[in-house]
Amino acid sequence: MSRLALVFALLATQIAPAQAQTEARRPSHCIAIADAAPGLEYLQKASWQDPIPEYTVRLSYIGHASFLLQTPGGLNAVTDFTGFIGNVDMIPDVVTMNHAHDTHWTAFPDPAIPHVLPGWGEPFGSGIDHHLDLGEVLIRNVSTNIRSRFGGTEEKGNSIFVFEVEGLCIGHLGHLHHIPTDEQFAALGRLDVVMVAVDGGMTLPLNKVVPMLERLRSSVVIPMHWFSGYALEQFLTEIGESFAIDRRDASSMEVSLRSLPSRPTVVVLRPAYLR
Repeated sequence: MSRLALVFALLATQIAPAQAQTEARRPSHCIAIADAAPGLEYLQKASWQDPIPEYTVRLSYIGHASFLLQTPGGLNAVTDFTGFIGNVDMIPDVVTMNHAHDTHWTAFPDPAIPHVLPGWGEPFGSGIDHHLDLGEVLIRNVSTNIRSRFGGTEEKGNSIFVFEVEGLCIGHLGHLHHIPTDEQFAALGRLDVVMVAVDGGMTLPLNKVVPMLERLRSSVVIPMHWFSGYALEQFLTEIGESFAIDRRDASSMEVSLRSLPSRPTVVVLRPAYLR
C-alpha cells in the first residue's frame, strides 16, 4: 500500500466513528418553546382537534357564554350557541341555548345539528325539561327565572344545563338572574365544574355570585360573560379569599376526576373562536 493510500485509510477510520455518533444522537429538549425556533416541532400547542385522553373532558372557551365540551368518544357540545363558533366546518352534536339576549341563542341553528336544546319553553314562562341520554353523555337542565325586557319576571326563561360525562358533573349556569332556590340546588346536585357569568350587572350581582359559588363548592369555577378585564378582576378579588385563582394563557383545559384540585379553584380561560 502506498503512503498516500495509508494516510486516507487512517483518516477514514477516524471519521467513521464521528459520523456514527452524529447519526445516533437523539433530539434534545433544549428548545422548550416551539415558536422560538421556526421549523422545530418537538412541542405542539394544544388544539381543540387533538385526541382527548380516556376519562377526560376538554372545555374550550369560545366567547361570551359559549363553550365547546368534548369527550374521548368524539362528542361535541356547545353551550349558549349563537350560530357561530369560528371558521371551522365542525357541526356540533348538541347545542344548548338561552334566550335572555340574542348573544346566547340563534333562531336559525344549522339543521344538520342533531340535538338543539333551547333553555326555555313555548309559550314563554312554561319552562322546558331536557333529559338527553347519548350514552357517553347525559344532558339535563334546571330552569330558573329571568328578568323580562320591561322589568318584570319571566318564569323559567333560563336553563342551567348539566353535563354528566366521564364521571364528572359539569354545569353551565347560563344567563342566571337569581340565586337558585333550595329545590333548584338539590336538582343540580354536586357540580364538579361550573361556568358562571361574572359581569356583575346584566346577570347575577357579584355580591350574590360569590355566596352562591361558595354553596356549590365546585372544584373548578370558570368565569364567563365578563365583557371587560375590570369585571373579571373585581370577581377574582371578591372570591379570592375562599377560592384559589389559576390564570391561564389558553382558551381550553382538560379535566378529569383525577385532576380536580384539592381546593376549590377559579380557572381563568381566555376566549378564542375555533380555528
